Amino acid sequence: MFIADALAQDSASLAAGPSVMANVLQILLIFLVFYLLLIRPQQKKLKQHEAELKAIKKGDEIITAGGVYAKVLNAEGDDLTAEIAKGVEVKLHRYTVREVIKVEPKKEVKSKTKGKKNV
Repeated sequence: MFIADALAQDSASLAAGPSVMANVLQILLIFLVFYLLLIRPQQKKLKQHEAELKAIKKGDEIITAGGVYAKVLNAEGDDLTAEIAKGVEVKLHRYTVREVIKVEPKKEVKSKTKGKKNV
């Protein structure tokens, strides 16, 4: 009689499933994966974008949130004055800029045929 009761108790504890500690570890592991794959890269990208916006200066080329390409004529505080076409200037808020376009300075090409005539 005692053996049957002992076996019944043992099988009941096995059917209960994993312990509470195992469940907590699984939840923590899932949160860690989400943090490393989703949250952290997004925060890093946001900080980089903030730094780009603060570094906007006269002469930079930008794309606004509306998709308009413009060249910055004046940058004072949070306000930018940009030229979107020849003679067309608009005033923008700094944080409506989606992207700063990196423009490489043009290098002068020196001619190898200095003083020689092409035949």
